[in-house]
Amino acid sequence: MNLNEMVYTPQFYIILYMLIINLYGFTIMGVDKWKAWKGRYRIPEKTIFIIASIGGSAGIFCGMRLFHHKTLHNKFKYGIPALLIANIICIVYILYILQ
Repeated sequence: MNLNEMVYTPQFYIILYMLIINLYGFTIMGVDKWKAWKGRYRIPEKTIFIIASIGGSAGIFCGMRLFHHKTLHNKFKYGIPALLIANIICIVYILYILQ
């Protein structure tokens, strides 16, 4: 399989989507932490959970750990890892079906 054939596979687009959504999730955690320091308008928790639910939980989890942000809130402490496990199961299942 050459590079052109790999680029147009559904697996490629799924992996690209996961990279983008997780980078976005990581970024919003950093931005929300910065806004908390500056006393500015914050990113709603609902938005963070929506991003985590649609595949960005790994990025949000890494952002929580790196920025030490929302790590004491139980809904983040337990909810984001639960969504991470669910995201992994879904992605593995989808990639398995596509083979």
